[in-house]
Amino acid sequence: MLFKNSASFIVLMGCTLTMNAQTISSSKALADTTRKLNEVMVQENRLQLPFSKQNRNIWIIDREKIKSLPARSISELLSYVSGVDVRQRGPGGSQADISIDGGTFDETLVLLNGVKVSDPQTGHNMMNLPISMDDIDHIEVLRGSASRVYGINALTGAINIVTRKVQKTGVSANVFAGSSFKQKEGDGGIYVNSGQYASGTLALKTSSHLLSVGQESGNGYRYNTAFNNQKLYYQGKINIGKSDQLDIMTGYIYNKFGANGFYAAPGDINSEETVKTALASVAYTTKITENWTMIPRISYRNNVDDYLYNKQKVGSKPNHHATNVIDAELNNTIQTSIGTFGLGLEGRTEYIKSSSLGKRNRSNTGFFGEYKFEPIKKLSVNIGAYTNYNTDYGWQAFPGLDLGYDIYNNWRIYGNLGTGQRLPTYTDLYYQGAGNVGNDQLRPEKSKYAEAGIKFNNAHFSGNASYFTRRIDQFIDWVKAEITDPWQPQNYSQVNTNGLTLSGDYRWTNPSNTGIINGLRIGAAYTYLDPKLKTTLANANFSRYALRSLKNQLSGTLNTTFCKVMDLTLAARYQDRISYKDYTVIDAKLAYKQPHYSIYVNAANIFNAQFIEAEAIPMPGTWYTLGFKLNY
Repeated sequence: MLFKNSASFIVLMGCTLTMNAQTISSSKALADTTRKLNEVMVQENRLQLPFSKQNRNIWIIDREKIKSLPARSISELLSYVSGVDVRQRGPGGSQADISIDGGTFDETLVLLNGVKVSDPQTGHNMMNLPISMDDIDHIEVLRGSASRVYGINALTGAINIVTRKVQKTGVSANVFAGSSFKQKEGDGGIYVNSGQYASGTLALKTSSHLLSVGQESGNGYRYNTAFNNQKLYYQGKINIGKSDQLDIMTGYIYNKFGANGFYAAPGDINSEETVKTALASVAYTTKITENWTMIPRISYRNNVDDYLYNKQKVGSKPNHHATNVIDAELNNTIQTSIGTFGLGLEGRTEYIKSSSLGKRNRSNTGFFGEYKFEPIKKLSVNIGAYTNYNTDYGWQAFPGLDLGYDIYNNWRIYGNLGTGQRLPTYTDLYYQGAGNVGNDQLRPEKSKYAEAGIKFNNAHFSGNASYFTRRIDQFIDWVKAEITDPWQPQNYSQVNTNGLTLSGDYRWTNPSNTGIINGLRIGAAYTYLDPKLKTTLANANFSRYALRSLKNQLSGTLNTTFCKVMDLTLAARYQDRISYKDYTVIDAKLAYKQPHYSIYVNAANIFNAQFIEAEAIPMPGTWYTLGFKLNY
């Protein structure tokens, strides 16, 4: 009833008040969106191309779409991306596993502004990020084995979250509250959550700065699912001389949540987890010559993970893990008359001190080499390789190739070959517990990937159709022979996956900006996956991850601007997994917008679909959120 009354009130205000002098033109906003999508520079560390010129299957969530989608977290944003499988263990970003095209959550590499944030302890922590959705400019999802581009652990793909650039001085805030209006178990009341985020930007003549802070908490959506997190993020850009630039990024997140059923259901009903992550990086961009750009960068990530199996047991101690990762890079881009060369070096050291994993460390040294050229008109080729030495696994080499040809006007055919590697996590190797036992004899996973497709891009429409095949050797999965045995990871099988992707995004603007409908954006995508296992282990009768892949995934979004100040988005997701029933989730967002503020209402899972994404954890039903944004 609250949602219905709020929505009616907002629509009435938007369609009856005359505020033409104060309203930002919707046609201009949508035109900017179109221009940004086609011209977004995909932020690779050496060779960069705009979205429309890419020769790989890359999905971009641009800033306008981020603003319009009815998502409460970065994980939920990614759930609208074709081929991305988001398996949440709770709302509000408590914890989520992200995988691409049927891989596991440890096989996807996550980056923040090109800085690797994946955790060597476990992929469960990779989305513990210090930024809010308001800090993001766009998200790049690269599908396919990408070691040539990003190095180790980009086995099935990579997700690079790019934060917004500071254009002008200002402040902004976002406050919201939500509820399912369902009664709490035990002590009465209803399930609710709330959040407050604020950011300030400072644009000076020779520097720019962004600082954001945020807090979000809730009492859960079922027993022991309450959460509380705080975020702090800063980025600065300082111009030095005529062409050089210093980039600084640092952030911290404290995330505490009830972990009912997260890892050992039903015995872990009273579990609790606290994850604290600090991240920092410094990069310096310098022009050695007019055609040679060099970017040295050093980054540091600290993660502390405390897991308490039974928080109600007096005197119980948490399972404690502390990881430290130091990464140093040197990237070069050299323009020549015969093409562009990208050369890079990387040194990475990972440390862990853990109550169940012990004290461990390993180092990785990598060398990147890429060459982009056009042998004939309309044909672009990018070839290269990544070679690395790991102290535990020795030397490895991972070549790659992509090419594209402009066949007619805005049509482009493309193809690519890629290889990848995923190192076992410290949990895979050394964990010791009652129901899970590590295996220090594991070997890295390796992949081979081939894809071909066709793209279309113009001012109003972008579309893609592609087909890929991927083979993963020495696939790591937690398996056991008997139901009473503990889980143990093994190089369990070879996984061969074939996949088909279709996607389209159409944007229309009312040229006169008159009438009721001022703009429209429609997007749809479909992914079909056909994984097949070739088991190499005779006594692995039970598998934890291999048979949970998506098979069919269909998503669609519709966004319209009307009455010049109203914005309505409908979003739907259909998921069909191999080992679980299919389900459809439909979300909606209605916003009343003015130049310096907006009021919005979100309705998540409108039709109260009952489904599970991870383990045995039922996801929330319908959830309503009312929010207010301020921007000066």
